[in-house]
Amino acid sequence: ERYVVLEEMLALGAPVGLHWIADRQTGPLLLRYGTETQRQKYLPGMARGEIYACIGLSEPNAGSDLASVRTAARRTPGGWRVNGQKVWTSGAHHCHAALTLVRTEEGSQRHAGLSQLMIDLDTPGITIRPIVDMTGTEHFNEIFFEDVLLPLDALVGTEGDGWKQVTAELALERSGPERYLSCHALLAALIDAVGPEPDNATAQAIGRLTSELWTLRQMSMACAAKLAAGEDPNVEAALVKDLGNAFEQELPRVVQSLITEDLADHSDLARLTAWLLVASPSFSLRGGTPEVLRGIIARGLGVR
Repeated sequence: ERYVVLEEMLALGAPVGLHWIADRQTGPLLLRYGTETQRQKYLPGMARGEIYACIGLSEPNAGSDLASVRTAARRTPGGWRVNGQKVWTSGAHHCHAALTLVRTEEGSQRHAGLSQLMIDLDTPGITIRPIVDMTGTEHFNEIFFEDVLLPLDALVGTEGDGWKQVTAELALERSGPERYLSCHALLAALIDAVGPEPDNATAQAIGRLTSELWTLRQMSMACAAKLAAGEDPNVEAALVKDLGNAFEQELPRVVQSLITEDLADHSDLARLTAWLLVASPSFSLRGGTPEVLRGIIARGLGVR
């Protein structure tokens, strides 16, 4: 049901970017691993679109190599003390809470000793600094934690299970319809602009793009079915994201090559093309770079 709703909203170009992390990742993760108290606190507001959440994963020296995170959470008599920094956190400056990967075991290395905390972003000691990108927007952020005190029940699931939770969370992030529909409004604008009798080159391009879109949809829906069954389709999700990113980066370039002087008069087509030509290169970075994704795929196929 969630998949259908999100697909319809994306197809219409609805502004769902701020909410879909709570809807797509944090909510399902709390349903699977969270305590009943956490579910009661966050899920009703998320379902109403009143509570936004972000994910605190990447750090200045732990982006693609996520297992190198150094943000630390140490036990105190009343809970946790958190110190560290996150970066490239989408929408944090608008969000109410951050599901944050931290190192709870001092001296631990790589995947061991990691846990996740659900952190309210109005907690004292938290500073959020937006990062202005080349489009002039402030989508990404840095988050600084300086002696942030949290209750014990901020822990999600079992201490030390952070890496297991993150891999499940990333399967949700990488396989959804937003991995191939972020540019759908541009394809719809192209079809509308050329009308019912496009020239052969344009008709062939639209046909090829539509067939790629349909293939990605079938792959994404297969992942959704596995997730609904309680499986973790990490390899399949990596495939959807890698191929979906390539499609979404190709689409504005194809449209740009087809725009004639007459088509340039269609304001939606020109506006969307211009914006996506600038924004789409970042699509292959969020949620895992192609190199990381292809490594996951290679391991899943037994060739690495």
